[in-house]
Amino acid sequence: MRVVLHAGFHKTGTSSVQAALAANRDLLAPALRIWLKPDIRPLTEACRAFSEHRDDLHRGLLRYEAQEAFGALDASDPRPLLISAEDLAGHMPFRRGLTSYDAAPELLALLTESLHLAQPTAEPVVYLSTRSPEAWVKSCHAQHLQATRMRLDLDSYRQRALPHADLAAVADAVAEAIAPLPLHRAALEEVGHLPLGPLAPLLDLVALPDALRARIVPQPPANPSLPGEVLTRLLQMNRSDWDGETLKRRKKRLIRQSQEG
Repeated sequence: MRVVLHAGFHKTGTSSVQAALAANRDLLAPALRIWLKPDIRPLTEACRAFSEHRDDLHRGLLRYEAQEAFGALDASDPRPLLISAEDLAGHMPFRRGLTSYDAAPELLALLTESLHLAQPTAEPVVYLSTRSPEAWVKSCHAQHLQATRMRLDLDSYRQRALPHADLAAVADAVAEAIAPLPLHRAALEEVGHLPLGPLAPLLDLVALPDALRARIVPQPPANPSLPGEVLTRLLQMNRSDWDGETLKRRKKRLIRQSQEG
C-alpha cells in the first residue's frame, strides 16, 4: 500500500491540488484513496501545534493523532492513498511567532515513523512542492493580508521573510530527516504549466492509470492572489483600529466583491 504524503509547502499550488482532488474524488475513487485537510483535521491541528511549541507534550499529541489516523487505514485495500495537506509541515511562517519551517523535518520524520508503526506494510513517500523565494514571499504576504492582521507592507515583509524563504533548503533538511525514505519534490514554476498543473507529479507517484487520468476535469487555479489595489486596501484595514470582528467582516466583504467583480 503506497501512501503519498503531500505535506506542503503553503502557497506552492497546494490549494489547486486539493481543489482538483476534491472535484474529481468520485472519478478517482476506483483507483485512489484521497485524504484532504477536512479528512484529517485533528492530525493537521496537532502538526500545527507541534510546530509552534516543539515540546514533549505536543510531540506526544502528534504521535497519538497520527496513530489514530493511520491506524484507521484498511491495509487490505490495494489502492494507494494520497494525502494532501500543507499544514502537515506546520504553521505557515510568520504565524504564531514562527518565521520558518524549522519544525518540518521532525514533523515529517514523526509522521512517517507513525505510519510505519500503524501500518508496517505501507510504502510511505513524502512529496514537497516548492517555489522560488521571491514569488513565494509575495504570495505569502498577500495571504497574510487576507487571513491575519498583517500590518507590514510588501517591502518590509520581504526584508524579514526572504532570509527564511529557501524552500529547497527546507526540503533538503526533510530529506535528511526521513532517510532512507524517498523525498520527491517539484517547484511550482516547473509544473504550473502542465495540463493538470501541480497535481501532475502526484498522479505520477500513485501510478494513476492513463485512461483514468485523461478523464480528470481540470480546475481553475485555487486561491489566486487578489489585485494590487485590493491588497493595498486590506493593508489599510489591518492598520485600522477596528475590532477583530469588524475587521474580519469588512475584509470578507471586500474580498467577496473583488472575486465577484
